[in-house]
Amino acid sequence: MSQYTLSGYDASAHMTEETKHADKNGPRGIISAVGISAIFGWLYILGVTFAVTNIPYLLDEDNDASGYAIAEVFYSVFKNRYGSGVGGILCLGLAAVAVFFCGMSSITSNSRMVYAFSRDGAMPLSSVWHRVNRQEVPINAVWLSASISFCMALTYLGSTVAFQAMVSIATIGLYIAYALPIFFRVTLARKSFVPGPFNLGRYSILVGWIAVTWVAIISILFSLPVAYPVTNETLNYTPVAVGGLLLLIVLTWTLSARHWFRGPKTNI
Repeated sequence: MSQYTLSGYDASAHMTEETKHADKNGPRGIISAVGISAIFGWLYILGVTFAVTNIPYLLDEDNDASGYAIAEVFYSVFKNRYGSGVGGILCLGLAAVAVFFCGMSSITSNSRMVYAFSRDGAMPLSSVWHRVNRQEVPINAVWLSASISFCMALTYLGSTVAFQAMVSIATIGLYIAYALPIFFRVTLARKSFVPGPFNLGRYSILVGWIAVTWVAIISILFSLPVAYPVTNETLNYTPVAVGGLLLLIVLTWTLSARHWFRGPKTNI
């Protein structure tokens, strides 16, 4: 959870085409998002950690929240302190609202990626997804992103294992996507890279290697089993999901995309 609170700050980069002075405000948005997430995420996790006293009970399906650990934490804290768990339910409602807005921002960010890839001809039916309406919003890409997200959520009704296999990409997959451009920046493009108006100067290489190293460490840690004994229900499917996705990407590029994709289209 601590790493998950620092995810999603790349949304500023995906929205740069709709941002004034994007070459400066885009990086500032990323840095401010990281700072705010670090502070409030740390406070949230710190509070939850101090509130956790009996982990087996939190996971017990016979507790007040039917085994939903975070809900039981909120409920039990208020019930033990004030004699009623209503405050915990309200706090959980606030968390639900925050998750809702997080979902909206994710859809917004993802739809812009769909728009950008389809504009470059890198997606099936690209001519459909890169269309914009009168408000210059890629509405088809928005509906595509929302529909896929909805269908992925429906799998939870049939199989929690399948659902967890998909969402396991949420943290490691994102960070691998973050780290790859940084890795190529500090290696292959170390001398040829042209920095923009907003850059880290002489500290760029150092910070880049720290970022790559950190992603490598958490990728290993988050691939380890989270419970013992390991069964079909407790198996950490993150390596399978991420590895399968990477294999699919490599095969797609090797067998097809490298023959016709010529990189992003520019109008400058």
